[in-house]
Amino acid sequence: MTSHQPALWRRAVAELLGTALLVAIVVGSGIAAQQLSPNDIGLQLLQNSTATVLGLTVLILVFGPVSGAHFNPVVSLADWFLGRRTRSGLTLPEVGVYAAAQAAGAVGGSMLANAMFDVGTSISVKDRATAGHLLGEVVATAGLILLIFALAATNRGALAAPAVGAYIGAAYWFTSSTSFANPAVTVGRIFSDTFAGIAPGSVPPFVIAQLVGAAIGLGLLLLLFPTAAHAADDVVIPHGSQAGKPQA
Repeated sequence: MTSHQPALWRRAVAELLGTALLVAIVVGSGIAAQQLSPNDIGLQLLQNSTATVLGLTVLILVFGPVSGAHFNPVVSLADWFLGRRTRSGLTLPEVGVYAAAQAAGAVGGSMLANAMFDVGTSISVKDRATAGHLLGEVVATAGLILLIFALAATNRGALAAPAVGAYIGAAYWFTSSTSFANPAVTVGRIFSDTFAGIAPGSVPPFVIAQLVGAAIGLGLLLLLFPTAAHAADDVVIPHGSQAGKPQA
């Protein structure tokens, strides 16, 4: 990373907190929806997706200036892959730190949501790994990667907060999997046997599908925007010196 970036520990804290709050929003709103509309799954999904759209948009605005607001290991990995030759993105060790922070935050966020609603932390038994669900994860993740990096490549990263929020909100509905599109969030949702949960056995195929989707998204990105690698440092939104004075 270039010298204008905030210290890695500060970026890791931002990723941990942001991912924790994202999962707390997803799981917490899922629990609330289940309690408020116990007999209407469609309404539950509407409530869950609306909270996620609004919450994700706010979280990107809050934490983006520090870490870029990845909140997602496949975004961090794609950032490294695109910028590895120009040295404009994360280094591979930084990807490891980001991913560890994101995973820890996701588990903590799920447990926080459970505690807020007094439902207790338990392992989900909700199996999701059908062929249709996995295809949905490929589509959702490919679209997410294409969107994020296309915005950066065309100097429109400032639009990422509402654009990513809108995309995830839409993907709740147009994908059969309800668009996890995030390995850390997928792991975090194991720890809540509620509307938003996922059984441990469904996690490995979900993560594989997400990695496949990320690879497809990167392929489409490089096809449409050949110079995208030069903007890897500005993902999800411009951060570091663009956000203010350098931080130690």
